[in-house]
Amino acid sequence: MIAEFRLPDLGEGLTEAEVVQWLVQPGDPVTLNQTLAEVETAKAVVELPSPYEGTVATLHAEAGDTVAVGSPLIAFEVGGESGSDAGGEATSTAAADDPAADGTTTEKDTSAGETTQPNLVGYGAAPASGARPARRARRGAPATSRAVDAAVIEAAPHDALPATAAEPRVGERPRSTPPVRAHAKRLGVDLTLVAAEVGDRVITRADVDAYAERVGATAPAAIPATEERIETPTLAPPSGERGETRIPVRGVRKHTAQAMVQSAFTAPHVTTFHTVDVTASMELIEKLRSDRALTGHRIGPLVLVAKAVCLALGSNPSLNAHWDEQAGEIVQYHYVDLGIAAATDRGLIVPNIRDADRLSLIGLADALQTLTETARSGRTSPAELAGGTFSITNIGVFGIDAGTPILPPGQSGILAVGAVRRQPWEYRGEIALRQVMTLSLSFDHRLVDGAEGARFLKDVADILEEPGRAMLHGGR
Repeated sequence: MIAEFRLPDLGEGLTEAEVVQWLVQPGDPVTLNQTLAEVETAKAVVELPSPYEGTVATLHAEAGDTVAVGSPLIAFEVGGESGSDAGGEATSTAAADDPAADGTTTEKDTSAGETTQPNLVGYGAAPASGARPARRARRGAPATSRAVDAAVIEAAPHDALPATAAEPRVGERPRSTPPVRAHAKRLGVDLTLVAAEVGDRVITRADVDAYAERVGATAPAAIPATEERIETPTLAPPSGERGETRIPVRGVRKHTAQAMVQSAFTAPHVTTFHTVDVTASMELIEKLRSDRALTGHRIGPLVLVAKAVCLALGSNPSLNAHWDEQAGEIVQYHYVDLGIAAATDRGLIVPNIRDADRLSLIGLADALQTLTETARSGRTSPAELAGGTFSITNIGVFGIDAGTPILPPGQSGILAVGAVRRQPWEYRGEIALRQVMTLSLSFDHRLVDGAEGARFLKDVADILEEPGRAMLHGGR
């Protein structure tokens, strides 16, 4: 019988997703929990596992199509009266025509007991056995393709592949995320060769870089994780003829545009600036970096700013809150989920460091490093992007001193961190060459008065100017 799988609820209020690529085609056999497709939401790229075991009958969307949650995505031919050999109940075409059926969660009684089909991405259906389903190799790979793959690996440098990788996994698409594939393409790296090294696991950006370094490929300059990467379209073709380039607004870029418009026209923004002497903070960073006990912990200006923000929010709770329009209330948080703006190949995202106010300076440094590496590799999950009580954006990586950042929806404050510059500065009654930084604070004037915003910014500045003042701030 025919069973339809509808796009499941991806969580966090997301209502649609774009199909990045299909990993199966009509006529292909599929096993329970086999990855069917990669879909891109407004927050992350996720893999869709199959809730059925059977044969692909129809794909209801093409790569690049945007599908609403609850809409049919793929249909299967499944065996047995129950519609699934794997224990999950099939959604029949009759049920698909029922407006009340969302196709995401169904239950049934079987002789083996009650089973429930999952409705969240990442939670595969319960397999009938404990065996891990094998990833299906693509069928129908032509002999010429297999010969080319073998020839490429044969021609690779002798140190490019381990001795155990002499036999390539022919016909199977290397497992990786779209950002990693784009990175490999820029470097000219064949992911088939990388897959022969790493085995059956998902290929990461680090795997591609390591392979590129061994074979002599030149990697592009890394993009700082705390800056926004802006795609600049080519306005004229190489021939010099007049032309234009149209770039579809999808995924993260579409979500960012909608969120910024919503924020700009619902929250009255006010931005205030303060330039501070951070020489003492920079000297502290150098001392910490030279401490052999702290080797492996990346402590930089952004880490100190993050710590100062967490301390200052404890004394200025109005900046760690949001305006509840429906309830007519101001909601103040008793915790800090600190958002850090990060640039990725998909666009600007703002993942959060959970309970940042409870972390030590070293804990913040490690959390920031993990956040950065996860965002760059395209592995940031929707859960890591949800929520957030206050955000920081590092515009100093561009060499910019100040700006007027737009509030993330639902937050009352965002701090832009400018570049650290050496310049003449009044110090102890004399002019000296000091290291200074400009802080730009945008806040929601509905719940933060100008005086409150100024006090918060001054508290952050005081800690950066004299790190010992952090001892004056108590915990929550």
